[in-house]
Amino acid sequence: MKADPDAQLKLLDLQKLDAAADKLRHQRAHLPENAEIATLTVRRSDVLGRSRDQQIVVDDLTAAQKKADADVEQVKARRKRDQDRMDQGLISNPKDLERMQHELASLERRIVTLEDEELEVMEDLEAAQTELAAMRTDLAETEEKLASLTEARDGRYAEIDADLQRIAGERAPLVAALPDDLLALYERLRENKNGVGAAELRARQCSGCMMSLDAAELSGIRGKAEDEVVRCEQCQRILVRTSESGL
Repeated sequence: MKADPDAQLKLLDLQKLDAAADKLRHQRAHLPENAEIATLTVRRSDVLGRSRDQQIVVDDLTAAQKKADADVEQVKARRKRDQDRMDQGLISNPKDLERMQHELASLERRIVTLEDEELEVMEDLEAAQTELAAMRTDLAETEEKLASLTEARDGRYAEIDADLQRIAGERAPLVAALPDDLLALYERLRENKNGVGAAELRARQCSGCMMSLDAAELSGIRGKAEDEVVRCEQCQRILVRTSESGL
């Protein structure tokens, strides 16, 4: 393949821009914020799920406390009614009076039991509410961190995208100035050679694979016409000759 020496030199400028763009795209895909955002997103999902489950526990205990309160009040109301009847002398039959006294004693024991159960439910509810509050605080802090990291990441995205757009603007005229066949070879090599399609021959060394050329290789290159497109025998990249080649 033949190409004007100036066009070959432009390949080095193009390669420099493409390498910079590749680096920026790699940075964009591997921003440290992304890993932290992924970790916090998983954490938020976990805390949100546990807080929903905990809310169910709180709701169930709240209902249990209301029932316990109602049960205690119901038994106390019955005790008061029976006590009032006795105090008002409405029960004159000794047997009925004895039966009522036994019932009052039973109601007292029942109230004690129900109040113990009520207290236990209240303690469980308080513990559940405390745990739920801690989860909600954790969730709020996690969402705050996520928002901050997302804002920082998006800011870096904007900076990188601006640099990529600038590089694209500088790349376009270079691409337009290159012969189609030379550009196609460069692009194919870039795809297969880790992003490097053209390398400078500098100080008798290929800057693509960093291998030094032996005397025979240098002699062969020296004997080629200036418009001949040279390839590195080691890595097969386009080898661009410059005044620094050492030929």
